[in-house]
Amino acid sequence: MNDQLPDGLDDFLQKAGWGAAEVEPLLGDASFRRYFRVRSGERSAMLMDAPPPHEDPGPFLEVGAWLAANGHRAPAIHADDRARGLVLIEDFGADRMRDWLDDNAHAENETYGAAIDALVRLHASPPGPFPPYDMEVYQREAGLFTEWYCPAMKLAVDAEGYRKAWDEVLTPMLPRQNPGVTVLRDYHAENIMLLEGGAQGLIDFQDALVGHPAYDLVSLLQDARRDVDPELERAMLDRYLAQVEAGEHFEADYARLGAQRNAKIVGIFSRLWKRDHKPRYLAFIPRVWDAMERDLKHPALAPVAEWFGRNIPQEIRDTGGGEIQ
Repeated sequence: MNDQLPDGLDDFLQKAGWGAAEVEPLLGDASFRRYFRVRSGERSAMLMDAPPPHEDPGPFLEVGAWLAANGHRAPAIHADDRARGLVLIEDFGADRMRDWLDDNAHAENETYGAAIDALVRLHASPPGPFPPYDMEVYQREAGLFTEWYCPAMKLAVDAEGYRKAWDEVLTPMLPRQNPGVTVLRDYHAENIMLLEGGAQGLIDFQDALVGHPAYDLVSLLQDARRDVDPELERAMLDRYLAQVEAGEHFEADYARLGAQRNAKIVGIFSRLWKRDHKPRYLAFIPRVWDAMERDLKHPALAPVAEWFGRNIPQEIRDTGGGEIQ
């Protein structure tokens, strides 16, 4: 073991029945969490290191237990030590949907179709015992755009007007997410594992809330990290709508949540650079910005679109959000 591995790992693995296992670091994500592959003979498992006080593995364990109990494919838990932030989980293998599709582009429709069908099944389950995706959360997320992106671009904007515009846009939607569905909040090609037999495994679901069924569709079909052709987006949205009773306002709500999520992501990626010194996420902003601009064209987004027209210079909008320094 070396200094790059979590404190107390030897003891944790020994108690879990994985003593003397080989531990291989894996590429991290945008949080403080780290992941490792653990091998012992022919066995393998995944180790999540979610160190306190920055991280808490409790929500991951609780959401995962609910998903498994309701027939959804979350990884099995082999062992956990919440105080240390260590969780040993089932190894879903190396076929992450995004990477696999890079080598198997011919299977894109089939693979996205399976991800849509998994959402249909999730939305058929009663909503989990999770907090609501309410206006306070929506506003806090959308506010990351004015909090981080706009200062990074040295733009003096009407932050209060921005908040009021989102309030006007989102308020009509809120009654339509009651009783709501479980929203995983980060359901996209980097967080779906392709398993043997065609199943799809879920990861990175610890922030689940109860909210609108369109949110995870947006997350999947307006992916910040992978190009999704608008024709594929349309086909997959139609696939979903053919299987559920969505209501007449569903596509308007899809646009609402698309713009909200994409504004949030632009803010998060700006923060990852300015605060956390992680510049690689800046390359994703033009893709996210393009999807946001498409969402803003929907009539339901008129107040927010008007705010963008008044506050974000057209030359920045025409260049996918400009270049953050």
